[in-house]
Amino acid sequence: MIDEKHIYLQSVLSWLIFVAVFFAGYLLRWFFAGKRIKDAEMKAKALRDSAQKDVENRKKEAELQAKDLMIKLRQDFEKESKERREEIVNNEKRLQQREENLDKRLDLLERKEKDINGRLEGLQKNEANIKGKNEELERMIAEEKQRLQKISSMNEEEAKKLLLSRVDEDLLQEKASRIRQMEEEIRDNVDKKARNIIGTAIQRCASEHTAASTVTVVMLPSDEMKGRIIGREGRNIRALEAAAGVDIIIDDTPEAVTISGFDMFRRETAKIALENLIADGRIHPGRIEEIVERAKKEMETIIKEEGEKAAFDLGIHGMHIELLKLVGRLKFRTSYGQNGLQHTKEVAMLIGSMASQLGLDPKIAMRAGLLHDIGKVVSQDVEEGTHAVVGGNLCRKYGEAEDVANAVESHHEEVEMTSIYGALVCAADAISAARPGARAETLETYVKRLESLEKIANSFKGVSKTYALQAGREIRIIVDPDKINDDEAIVMARDIRKKIEEGMEYPGQIKVIVLREKRAIEFAK
Repeated sequence: MIDEKHIYLQSVLSWLIFVAVFFAGYLLRWFFAGKRIKDAEMKAKALRDSAQKDVENRKKEAELQAKDLMIKLRQDFEKESKERREEIVNNEKRLQQREENLDKRLDLLERKEKDINGRLEGLQKNEANIKGKNEELERMIAEEKQRLQKISSMNEEEAKKLLLSRVDEDLLQEKASRIRQMEEEIRDNVDKKARNIIGTAIQRCASEHTAASTVTVVMLPSDEMKGRIIGREGRNIRALEAAAGVDIIIDDTPEAVTISGFDMFRRETAKIALENLIADGRIHPGRIEEIVERAKKEMETIIKEEGEKAAFDLGIHGMHIELLKLVGRLKFRTSYGQNGLQHTKEVAMLIGSMASQLGLDPKIAMRAGLLHDIGKVVSQDVEEGTHAVVGGNLCRKYGEAEDVANAVESHHEEVEMTSIYGALVCAADAISAARPGARAETLETYVKRLESLEKIANSFKGVSKTYALQAGREIRIIVDPDKINDDEAIVMARDIRKKIEEGMEYPGQIKVIVLREKRAIEFAK
């Protein structure tokens, strides 16, 4: 019994312990579960608060962005509206201004129309007045003619001739008087300065004297060479003359051959070819033609070098190579025995000196002086135009300034001068050609020129004596004072000058002086 009771108590105790343990575990579980729930609730609350704050922040940002967008849209709208308003206002102003301009033009047209109508009325009145005055003038002329015929017993033609002759005399005297007055005014200021300028230019220019020649002598190493130059039956010398365009003269002159020809370029080419043939030793027609062609090429090089040297000596730069070649060819041309290149260099130095004294550009002046005769080189190849005009066209073709081209083409006064450089080239050209020793002239030509001068002067009425002075550079005409007055003497000088220019050819210039002297002589007894 006791064992059963003991066992029963143990079982009850076991159940109690089990229940106690169960309840203790449940209580522990409940405790820990509540804590977790609180932690979870706290975390959920924190998350909810954070999410709410984030939502509120985003809401605020969205509201701010919306406000900024609204402000920007409003500003853009206001700006566009303002621009539109300004544009509308400007358009209105322009339209208003155009309306005002149109109104002004209409007013101006109306005034002009009134003015034109007034002028037309005035012209009509003037025309009527002029017509009436013309009729009155014709009537008065007719009455005057009748009166003159009655008074002078002349017919209409005789009276007309008398009136015209008197008018011509009055005009002649007035013209001569004005010419003399103007010349005296200009002469007082210009003569002294011109003499100083030209004198200084001539003093600065030292040039060679002319040496006219139409032959060139080539020295031979021996007289045996003459036979080789002639060749069998004269074939070699004929081939050389045909190829070079010159005459080869072989005479008794020891160890010398003469090349004859008026063309200096051909003579120089023949000289170079002959010297090369002599040095080479092979002289036959085929070789002669080859050597002559080679000499022509060598001459082209010489021409170029001479042109470049002339430009360098004068300090002229930037000139076209074709112009330099033309300048170089002037070395092999002469005018009255004066070398063409020497003449152009002399003219360039003279004009440069004069331009410096006048305060002009000496470079432009010297270019014009160096190029003034290049037309002579090609004038035979051009159908129309004198060498001055041809030279001016060449200057323009190869890029020279207009002042240079005009100075070249006008230095013989065939073209109107547009600058003072043309007058300077004309003066320097005359100085170079007319100075003593510049050009060679035969006695016969010289005498004929003087006779022609005196003949032209003697052909005028009232001339008593004529004297050609200074180698034909000056002519003095003494007139009869009873037949020619002072005014007529001035007109005669100009007429003689024109007749000399039209009827004579001469280098440089000729000074015409007409002298009128009235002497009153009485003897006291």
